[in-house]
Amino acid sequence: MNEVIRALRERRSIRKFKPDMVPKDKIEAILETGLYAASGRGQQKPIVIAVTDKALRDELSKVNCEIGGWDPAFDPFYGAPVVLIVLAPKDWPTYLYDGSLLMGQLMQAAYAEGLGSCWIHRAKEEFEMEIGREILKKLGIEGDYEGIGHCVIGYPDEVPEVAPRKDGRIFWLAEEK
Repeated sequence: MNEVIRALRERRSIRKFKPDMVPKDKIEAILETGLYAASGRGQQKPIVIAVTDKALRDELSKVNCEIGGWDPAFDPFYGAPVVLIVLAPKDWPTYLYDGSLLMGQLMQAAYAEGLGSCWIHRAKEEFEMEIGREILKKLGIEGDYEGIGHCVIGYPDEVPEVAPRKDGRIFWLAEEK
């Protein structure tokens, strides 16, 4: 089987990470690879905020937990030490799709680097709140951006088994001969 196809089939969402920080060169390789994701008209509109500061990571986890309505002791980032936040400008017609493709590419790049990843939602709500607006202001990011998702990455502590694929999800429209 082709190496790329195998990687696409083997990557799993990780929900238990080791606390070890990922080396900066690996994070940079993941980010750079993510920027090669397809985008509407090739305009490359989504952006990524890389969070490796533990205090900010923990604060974002707390806010994410509050939005989700969970017990305050729960970490919705599953212990991952790195959070890559994908945002896209709301005024671009394909912003949601472009940001989603970037999220997927980041997850695949993390797997290629020997790391685990998981897409965590609620970035939209976070960046509608004061904490999100302050992060954008601090970074000098102007414009009306929507949070697409958090790609949490780190070294997996547990890797789930591959679930069997459900039948009946492919439909063919082919010329009959």
